Amino acid sequence: MKTKPKARRGIWLKRAVTALIVAALIFVIGGVVAHYVYNQNLKPVSSTQKIMIVKIPLGSSLDEIGKIFKDAGVIKSEWAFKQYVRNQGADNDIKAGTYELSPGYSVQEIVSIITEGKIKTNLVTILPGQTVKQIKETFINHGFSKSEVDSAFQADNYKNHPALVDKPVSADLEGYLYPESYQKDDNTSAKDIITLALDEMQQRLTPDVRTALAKQDLSVYEGIVLASIITKEVDKPSDQAQAAQVFLKRLRSDMLLGSDVTAYYGAQKAGHPRSLSYDSPYNTHLHKGLPKGPISNITDTALNAVVHPAKTDWLFFVAGDNGTTYFSRTLEEHKKLVEQYCKKLCAN
Repeated sequence: MKTKPKARRGIWLKRAVTALIVAALIFVIGGVVAHYVYNQNLKPVSSTQKIMIVKIPLGSSLDEIGKIFKDAGVIKSEWAFKQYVRNQGADNDIKAGTYELSPGYSVQEIVSIITEGKIKTNLVTILPGQTVKQIKETFINHGFSKSEVDSAFQADNYKNHPALVDKPVSADLEGYLYPESYQKDDNTSAKDIITLALDEMQQRLTPDVRTALAKQDLSVYEGIVLASIITKEVDKPSDQAQAAQVFLKRLRSDMLLGSDVTAYYGAQKAGHPRSLSYDSPYNTHLHKGLPKGPISNITDTALNAVVHPAKTDWLFFVAGDNGTTYFSRTLEEHKKLVEQYCKKLCAN
């Protein structure tokens, strides 16, 4: 006896519904399992609190970062790590750098660290107004050997660097190592940091700055020399443009610059105590014009002061004990200001 068409349709409908239910159950169960596996892989690799140094190179892709972390043993699964980053929309927020991570951290904790840029803190800081000699000591204090430092500070190592194109061949790196904090990890060499400092300096020596210095009848090197004097002489940025005007006017008037800090630098560079009377090529109390070279590194504000000096007609200034710089037009006015405001500093 044949099954009626209507009955056959009912059987197939039941089978289709059953198949759909089974498929849905498989899908749901698969999703639950996948979600469980995903969440498990977000958990810490272990309970250890051991800290590991992990570096994300500049320009690394998410795939490359996942592999770096998996190879380092700080995540369980590259797939889960990458999926979590994508779910959070953090693909473009990961910051290159050297991090302190642990197998005891969850993926959530790791992603938080690398997107907030909580880079391992080991900074080599070059301070404003430091000399090459002082910067060398800073490097040694950060673990570099004296031999490596002495070798790294040879100017010939960087002769093709664009920041140094105007430097006289015989001059060292004095004045060119821009004051900033530079990150150091186990793979960082002294030369790496010096190169970064020169890179920062080059960013300040823009075409506009070079053009403006030429309008002051100064070479780039001379501009750096004068900026180094202003960096050491005048603390307040608001006073530096006026100090630049004083020095430029003295240069154009064929007068001695009369800068104490240049005399001190020359004496100390020669191994003598600070002195205004020691005769060196840096002593602008004894020799007209700019000193032989820079007397320290420079700041943005000091360089900008040379590029854009104040439109005043001062001829003298003195730094007072209270941190204020006092300007005057005549020697008589200057002497009165020294007597009134520079009792301690000028006595030294």
